[in-house]
Amino acid sequence: MKTATHSLSVIIPAYNEATLLPRLLDSLEAARSRWGGAPNAVEIVVANNQSTDATATLARNRGCVVVAVEKRCIAAARNGGARAATGEVLCFVDADTVVHAETFNEIDRIMREGLCVAGATGGRMERMSPGLAVTWAVLTPMVRLMGVDTGVVFCHAADYAAVGGYRESLLAAEDVDFLIRLKRLGRARGQGFVRASAAPAIISARKFDRYGDWHMLREMFAIPWRLRRGRKTAETAIRRYWYEDRRNG
Repeated sequence: MKTATHSLSVIIPAYNEATLLPRLLDSLEAARSRWGGAPNAVEIVVANNQSTDATATLARNRGCVVVAVEKRCIAAARNGGARAATGEVLCFVDADTVVHAETFNEIDRIMREGLCVAGATGGRMERMSPGLAVTWAVLTPMVRLMGVDTGVVFCHAADYAAVGGYRESLLAAEDVDFLIRLKRLGRARGQGFVRASAAPAIISARKFDRYGDWHMLREMFAIPWRLRRGRKTAETAIRRYWYEDRRNG
């Protein structure tokens, strides 16, 4: 195994994630134990976005850096975590995800090659069903056409700063917008988006558990109708779906 050349910061936006955060932290510890750098070359930053449960306490007890972010917006949480981070490479991952054991080795290898302005590990659903399979089959070509992906998203801290981080005016799809702007930055340098496909993350199915395995396909058709009714209607639906799910922990 080659010696790692980068220090890494993992940024986790978290709102009432005391239930699922431990399994992510366990997977990050497994990945940290497998990579070629010193253990202290990976820091974990939890951006606590007004949690009312034990998220912050749990994260501190596990040795994470915890930063309070008051603005209830996932882009603001990602940015708050990034501002507290000290690593050369920033790695953004959602709190309900489980990372692959080779995640840090793959990210460091890709960034060492110098051809990557932004990357992502991609992922697979934690469970599958006919509804999930159809949804995945519909969404995957769209994501690939845009040249982005999900899972653990990573970039150099300097490039994060150069594009201004995540747009806090966006309540959703802030991750897609961020990657598109990074790709634009890298184009002039001959750099692009790279998938760390050897280390796919496990993507949570909790939205499907709550709303049903076919719900996202219905939502895709409902979005244009809500937008036609006005921005406020669309924002209300986004906040209900993405921001109020774990109101009581």
